[in-house]
Amino acid sequence: MGLDKKIGEILVSQNACKEEDIKKALSLQKEYGGRIGTILINTGVIVENDLLNALSLQLGISLLKDLGVEEFNKVNLGNIQTSFLVENGIFVLENGEVIKAAVEDPLKIDIFSYVENLTGKELRIYLASSEEIRKLKAVYEEEEEGEYEYISEDEIDKLKELASEAPVIKFVNNIFSRAVEANASDIHIESFKNGMQVRFRIDGKLHTVENIPLSMKMAVIARLKLISKMNISENRLPQDGRISIKTSGKLIDVRASSVPTAFGESFVLRLLGKEDISYSLNKLGFFENSLDIINSIIRKPNGIFLTTGPTGSGKTTTLYSILNDLNTEDTKIITVEDPVEYELGGISQIQVKSEIDFTFANALRSILRQDPDIIMIGEIRDKETAEIAVQAALTGHLVLSTLHTNSALGALHRLIDMGVEYFLLKSSIIGLMAQRLVRTLCPYCKQKDTLDEEIRLLYGIDKIIKKHPFIKVDPHRAVGCKKCNFTGFKGRVPIVEVAPFTKEIQEAFSKDHNLEDLSLFGYTTLFEDGVLKFLNGDTTLDEVLRVAK
Repeated sequence: MGLDKKIGEILVSQNACKEEDIKKALSLQKEYGGRIGTILINTGVIVENDLLNALSLQLGISLLKDLGVEEFNKVNLGNIQTSFLVENGIFVLENGEVIKAAVEDPLKIDIFSYVENLTGKELRIYLASSEEIRKLKAVYEEEEEGEYEYISEDEIDKLKELASEAPVIKFVNNIFSRAVEANASDIHIESFKNGMQVRFRIDGKLHTVENIPLSMKMAVIARLKLISKMNISENRLPQDGRISIKTSGKLIDVRASSVPTAFGESFVLRLLGKEDISYSLNKLGFFENSLDIINSIIRKPNGIFLTTGPTGSGKTTTLYSILNDLNTEDTKIITVEDPVEYELGGISQIQVKSEIDFTFANALRSILRQDPDIIMIGEIRDKETAEIAVQAALTGHLVLSTLHTNSALGALHRLIDMGVEYFLLKSSIIGLMAQRLVRTLCPYCKQKDTLDEEIRLLYGIDKIIKKHPFIKVDPHRAVGCKKCNFTGFKGRVPIVEVAPFTKEIQEAFSKDHNLEDLSLFGYTTLFEDGVLKFLNGDTTLDEVLRVAK
């Protein structure tokens, strides 16, 4: 196929975008210049792979990935300086009867003809992604080691220019696009001696996806600071910021955090959906017995319901789902969060700002005068916040909050350690829950597994089955395929222990403040719930042991 068909027409025919997207891009092109494909990528309409596939069809040029090259090596042409080739975005892969090269810009026809004339050989070019080009540049360019400890005032304008260059914008946008496509929750961009490393957290695990050469390091750092509205000249102190982006048709809110390290600044970018979330407790993956207990607790008119677990255990998602289920026209719900992670329609959400002394405690004092029915506190961090939460519960409000403890009853230990009197906890707390997230088996490749006698005895599996006769025993094991990136897992599901704070538990805890085992009262523990998820074919026993033992 030649240039007789425009790139926009090909993209529309491939369902990569719509005709109205092309019209908007053409309007932007008329005003600012540039190529249609680049404009569509930078505005988040398409991803780079869409453009590469369309260019391949339009120009009749193969993609570099189809060549199957896994490791790049520096190849010289002899009579042409390597610096000239790199300067023009030509990276030689093979110098045989035919010269094979990856190119940054497939339309530099005059340069390609020049190379063919000088060498007397056919130049066969391949379309390369920006990641592949960066890897090739790292091989071909001799990078000087260096460390940027201080940015002077004179360098700030230069950094801003650097951050506004098209290759840097394209690179950063591409990282976000790939993260969204991979369903990553966080992007880690870390500084090291010879450059930077990009890792995505997917289903709780970090995966390296990119290495940034030292030559691009400062430009990437400057770009991230600019779009997250951080101070571009400050590299000695941690900073926080926010980014709003549109990529692959999705609106994404990004919480950015930077810290100075031995070899420069490192960033962690938390990806948050900007649209209103529509989670419901029924869709999170809880077993029916746990759902019944949670629903019986949250339907009470007042009291405190505490959800506990480490960072990244799904506590906020659970609380948001509860709020969505409780959100009705006749109910006033207010949240106090640090930060506000998701937008909830019909709910008043307040952002804590510690820099102006607008703390959880100060915010709570204010919202009690706003006549709320339900209050959600992002986290109870100190005695003052805990005591106001208790006061709110005792004056007729339903209070939902989180704590960082290992077990449901561990929340009581933490509050007592903060200095809250136990008689106040007995009067105000109505329910306790702990949760973790385990990776779920990939539905496309998981295979049936068997339970040997040793495993049954070691983990008391027969007792758990007897205690929960509703469970079907259908364990599976992880295998790995292309759809799960050969990990064997795709997505995550919560395992929980939850109980109402009954008089029986209150009296037992009064006698033994070290009490943590809910199974003594007939409730399912975290480990038991995990084993049930394993028996149900949702996850593996190893995964349960990793997070709940």
